[in-house]
Amino acid sequence: MDTPDLTGIRIIHRAMRGDLHRLHALAENLDAGRLRADSARAAAIARYAEDVCAAIHHHHSREDEVVWPVIERPAGAAVDLADLSDDHSELDPLLDRVRATARAFASGRGVRDLATALRTLSELIDEHIEEEERRIFPVIEKYVPAADWKEMEKSLRGGDPRFELAWVDRYASPDEMAHIRKLAGPILSLLLILLRPGHRRRQRIVFGS
Repeated sequence: MDTPDLTGIRIIHRAMRGDLHRLHALAENLDAGRLRADSARAAAIARYAEDVCAAIHHHHSREDEVVWPVIERPAGAAVDLADLSDDHSELDPLLDRVRATARAFASGRGVRDLATALRTLSELIDEHIEEEERRIFPVIEKYVPAADWKEMEKSLRGGDPRFELAWVDRYASPDEMAHIRKLAGPILSLLLILLRPGHRRRQRIVFGS
């Protein structure tokens, strides 16, 4: 049996963790006065935080609805996903808290509440992803047919593809990017060329140079 290709999920996991770390560090620096944000930058930071939250929500909801059944069918008693699903149930209130504090920050309130919310969310995501990759990835590679995994990935589409492409562009290693380009064909390179300038402008506004 061919081994499922976990490149995509590894990149998305890395991106979720990486952007939460960056946003938390940014909020901490703003709160400490090491950085400043005018109203335009504050609004951009809030929108970016909300986009990250939307991408995380899409990922974990699709895991519950689509990914877990694909694993459980062949793995049976070899896998127990209950505690990971419990983590998912804890995520939504934290995502809502980040969204609310981000909007408050954009409206002129202090950034400390946003920094605290981002720290809490980031810590849970770090712990959850580390546990998922340690326990579940070996089960996927052992039990799930590669064709079933590939077909499942097609059903995960949704959310904001432009935002997820920006994640891939930033967080994929050179070897991973070469692998993805080989699978996706020239359309991926074209999309990245078209979207990259806008992604980079947004990064500069939110995170600075």
